Amino acid sequence: MISFIRTLLLYTMAFFATLTIGSTVIVAALLGVKDKPGGLFDNAPRWWSSLILWATGIRVRVHGMENVQGVGPHIFASNHVSWFDVPALAKILPHYKFVAKAELFKVPIFGPGMRSVGMIEIQRENRKAAFGAYDVAAERIRGGASVVVFPEGTRGRAYPLRPFKKGPFVLAIAAGAPIVPIIVHGTIEIMPKGSLRVHPGTIDVHLLKPVNTTGYDYDHREALMEAVRTRMADAMREFYGIDSPPSPPSRLTSSRELLSSDNLPTETR
Repeated sequence: MISFIRTLLLYTMAFFATLTIGSTVIVAALLGVKDKPGGLFDNAPRWWSSLILWATGIRVRVHGMENVQGVGPHIFASNHVSWFDVPALAKILPHYKFVAKAELFKVPIFGPGMRSVGMIEIQRENRKAAFGAYDVAAERIRGGASVVVFPEGTRGRAYPLRPFKKGPFVLAIAAGAPIVPIIVHGTIEIMPKGSLRVHPGTIDVHLLKPVNTTGYDYDHREALMEAVRTRMADAMREFYGIDSPPSPPSRLTSSRELLSSDNLPTETR
């Protein structure tokens, strides 16, 4: 019964929060309101997410916030297993833009609202268009905003990490921004992939130590990807006893080759 009530509250709150906050940011964008830290476009996703989490009785517990206190924007790279990963991250991260699938931008009010606040549309099935989205993301970073990516590409059904896409790491190298790996745990129990029902609970968000991209270039993108994935897999094992399979053989072999002393960026040798 509690789950049923919370589920009704979820969809009711999502409708009204989207209608009011979405309409507000759309009008504000048309009026030329500027995007800045602490401004309307920065806070609107945080307000929307906070309302959703409040209505569904979900608590977010943050670990490692000191790892994002440095100067300048970051790239936040998170695992992805539930729809609730997004509001959990949106509530607690500083000045950010999500890279989100193109289908979301087609939802009435919600999609235009996302576009108005500066979220980045990615067409996952179109490789060329996907890399174009990362060009837009690099512009957002140069403008001072952090970017949130899900390197697994889409939601999974279990916590072990799946293979990563290379695009986010090409972005990180091009932007010269440090990557903050993130582990989100507890969202499968709240709403697993394929479910429309929500269960109240607690989400744990672990912000891990940043991986510096200085010294990496395009040829070292897989080494960077493997370094971030390894840090996340180690944290998942340490905090929750969950083992992740290694990267696919072709990627793992490439990363090992790149990690040889002859191929590593100078500062990592």
